[in-house]
Amino acid sequence: MLGIDVGSGYSKAVVLEDGAIRSYAVIPSGGDYRGAGAAAAKEALDEIGITQTDVARTVAAGYGGNMVDFADDTSTDISCHAKGVHHLFPSVRTVMDVGAQYSRAIRLDDEGRIANFIMNEKCAGGSGKFLQVAARILHINVSDIGELALKAQKPVEFTTGCAVFAESEAVSRISEGASPADILAGIHNAMASKIVTLAMRVGLSPNYAVTGGGAMDIGLVNSIGAELGAKLFVPDQPQITAALGAALIAWEQSKR
Repeated sequence: MLGIDVGSGYSKAVVLEDGAIRSYAVIPSGGDYRGAGAAAAKEALDEIGITQTDVARTVAAGYGGNMVDFADDTSTDISCHAKGVHHLFPSVRTVMDVGAQYSRAIRLDDEGRIANFIMNEKCAGGSGKFLQVAARILHINVSDIGELALKAQKPVEFTTGCAVFAESEAVSRISEGASPADILAGIHNAMASKIVTLAMRVGLSPNYAVTGGGAMDIGLVNSIGAELGAKLFVPDQPQITAALGAALIAWEQSKR
C-alpha cells in the first residue's frame, strides 16, 4: 500500500506492507504539488525496488492531495494524522501537529477516532514558519535551531506570538546583546504557548504527541512539554504520520 501526504512545505510518501512500513520519502513540495507527490512516491518505491504497478492501492492526502492523479482515493490530512498517530501510539489522545505553514490540534477517542480538531491557519506564530524566520535572522540552518536553543542561559521573553512582529523583536534583542541560543529558546517558548493554547481548545487529554517538521526540533518539543507539564510522544519520523495514516487507510480499504 502507498500513502502520500502533499503538504505546503514537504511531500511525504510511505510504503506499507502488512501494516509495517517498508520505506518512506520526504521531499520539498516546491510549487508543483502534482510533481512533488509523484516524486515522493517514486523515491519511496525505488528504495525497495518496486514500481507503482506493484502497489495494490494508493491514498493521497494533504494540502495538494487532490493533485495526485494516480491515487485510488483521497482522505483529509486530519484523518490521516489521527490514523497514523493511533497506529504508532495507541495511548495518545491529544495530537499537536506543527507543520511548515499551519499547526493543528487533534483530540482522539479511545478507538483512535477524531473527537475534535482545530487548525491555526491565520497566524504562523505556532508553525514552522516562525522557525524559518528565526533561522534567517540569525543566519543559521533550521536543523541547527533545536540543539542551539538547549544551550540557552536566559531565554528571551517575547511580548508577541506573531511571527511577523517577532522578527523585528528578535532583531532588537540581537542589538541588545542577547545570544542566539537565548533568542531561540524564547521563540520556542512563544511557539509552545500558542501550540498548547490551540490544543486546549480541543480539550487537553493525555497522553500527548507532537508530529510534523516542528517535532524534529528538540528545543521546541522540550518547550511544549514544559508548557504542558507532561512527557510527549514523538515519532521517530514525525513528518510522515499523515502519509502513514493514508497508507493505513489504503490497507483497510483493500481488505474490504
